[in-house]
Amino acid sequence: MQEQRVLIAGCGDIGTRLGLRLSAAGAQVFGLRRTINQLPDGIHGIAADLSNPDSLQELPACDYLFYTAAAKSADPEVYRATYVDGLKHLLAALPEPPRHLFLTSSTGVYHQHEHDWVDEQSPVQPDSERGRILLESEQLALHSGIPATVVRFSGIYGPGRTHLQRQVQAGIAAPAEPLHYSNRIHRDDCVGVLQHLLQLAEDGVALKPLYLASDDSPTPIHEVMEWLAEQLGVEIETRQPVRRGGSKRCSNRRLRASGYRFSYPDYRSGYAALLRE
Repeated sequence: MQEQRVLIAGCGDIGTRLGLRLSAAGAQVFGLRRTINQLPDGIHGIAADLSNPDSLQELPACDYLFYTAAAKSADPEVYRATYVDGLKHLLAALPEPPRHLFLTSSTGVYHQHEHDWVDEQSPVQPDSERGRILLESEQLALHSGIPATVVRFSGIYGPGRTHLQRQVQAGIAAPAEPLHYSNRIHRDDCVGVLQHLLQLAEDGVALKPLYLASDDSPTPIHEVMEWLAEQLGVEIETRQPVRRGGSKRCSNRRLRASGYRFSYPDYRSGYAALLRE
């Protein structure tokens, strides 16, 4: 079988982990990012800036393209440069179209906030500028003329993403009222989902244009924080309401039906592994 050629654009934490897995499985992996000295062996670094078309002159032809860029700040201008302009520049610079494009997006595109269940069929009318920019990026990928799949990740946690633990260690947790459901996915499952979908495409399975990637257990955020406090032996002294996103519950039924099995199906298994480390 011919060696797969994979280009990962915006090759940060998730992209690098994915690249290492694909390289270990025999693929030729190219990682595009501004600075490539941190990329591990197994990933061929391409030093380029997605916001600068002039830096994208010498791209390799690839079978599969992953666009996993992540905005460095919440500023809408940075979001637009990262998710819309960067994708436009990259698609225009490709020497030939890949067999499949995978774009990572976010459940931040959903506007539902009354603890509703959401899935790939749910309407999306983002109530924030960042959500609207992400939706524009999704539409750009899906109408690019290249077979494309968007993966909407919920709240990513894992090594290096310890905001919740730090809050709990400071004695802070969310109140039980108003109720606020949170949804999460472990970093390793983000990587696993992308590898799984690539394998389906390689096997000739017709992929859906959209997958919602979140673990099996949407949970009120105060329950998660209280459980963490118990594990850490910390007393909760301050209750602070959650300020981000609406309270919704993300369904992973489509992803599950595709055959994906989670390494960390709920917050207890994922955080327990983190706390052991």
